[in-house]
Amino acid sequence: MSNQRTFLLVVDSSAELKAAINFACKRALNTNGKVALFHALEPADFQHFATIGELMEIEARSEAEKLLQRVAADVLKQTNSMPVLYLREGNAIEQLMQIIEEEKSISVLVLGAGTGDDGPGPLVSALTAQLFGKISIPVTIVPGNLSLEKIISLT
Repeated sequence: MSNQRTFLLVVDSSAELKAAINFACKRALNTNGKVALFHALEPADFQHFATIGELMEIEARSEAEKLLQRVAADVLKQTNSMPVLYLREGNAIEQLMQIIEEEKSISVLVLGAGTGDDGPGPLVSALTAQLFGKISIPVTIVPGNLSLEKIISLT
C-alpha cells in the first residue's frame, strides 16, 4: 500500500465542481498526494424498446467519459499528474462506497456542496445522513462558492 494520499473527487456536472477540483488539486500538491476522479452512470430506466435504451446508455457513457476527460485535463494542468479515473455503472452511492472499500490508497473523499436554495446536493445529503457512519475515510465538503484565493489560503 502506498503512503501517498489520494483525494477521491466525485465528478458531476454541477456548478460547485470547480471549487472541489481546485481544493483537491491544491491539497494533493501540498501533501505530495494525487487526485482520483469518480463518476457513476445510473442505469437507464427506459425499457420499452431495448435498442433505444441501449442507445441512451451508450450516449450517457460517452458524455460521462467526456466529462471525466475534461476534469482530468484540469487536474493534470493543476498538478502535473494524471488522475486515476473511476467510471462505474450503478447507484452512485453504492458504487462510491464500493470503490472506497476496494481501493485502499484512497484516503480522503472530496465533495462539492451546492450553495443555493436546493441544499448541498444529493450525494452530500446522503453521505451526511444515512451513510456517514459507514464511510471509512475522512470526507471533505467544499462549498461551491469558494474562490481560488480562499482555497489556496485554506490548503
